[in-house]
Amino acid sequence: MGVFSLSLSEPIMSDKPDFAEIETFDKTKLKKTETREKNPLPTKETIEQEKQSESTA
Repeated sequence: MGVFSLSLSEPIMSDKPDFAEIETFDKTKLKKTETREKNPLPTKETIEQEKQSESTA
């Protein structure tokens, strides 16, 4: 097992986010993307069909 050190000291400046970059960020330069589900969940009807086929097998 490894030894872990937990420090509860005050955060230093490098730990804090730099909001200057966020404020000057240009959202219009982002590309539009289309989100697609790769593995959608089965519908209720599909689940019922599988249950029926399992019970008859």
